[in-house]
Amino acid sequence: MATTKKSKNPKEKIQHEEPDYSLNDVMLRGRVSDSAIEKTLPSGDKVVEFRLIISRLELSGVDTLDIGAWSTKTRRSALSLKPDEWIEISGSIHRRFWKGPSGLASRWQVEAAEISRI
Repeated sequence: MATTKKSKNPKEKIQHEEPDYSLNDVMLRGRVSDSAIEKTLPSGDKVVEFRLIISRLELSGVDTLDIGAWSTKTRRSALSLKPDEWIEISGSIHRRFWKGPSGLASRWQVEAAEISRI
């Protein structure tokens, strides 16, 4: 999507920026590792967090990914999940920051937009 930059000075020409083709869209299928946990953040926002276990196709082993459900609908769905249940998630990946005991900390999290049982 091409974007434009308008100047406050009417005599300046409009500058066209480079197109932005960014896409943050993930689709995951795997097993729920354990029961989801609801947290209330210092801001008052609520999030339900759980982990998804995904088998690696070419290598042995699994990847365990942190999932966050932020909307009312996805929080309700996440709280109803059972350990070892197969699900599919669509959403986007975000890096979350917070102040921990040893300073600033961060972690990658998949923000679930949709949660479906398989």
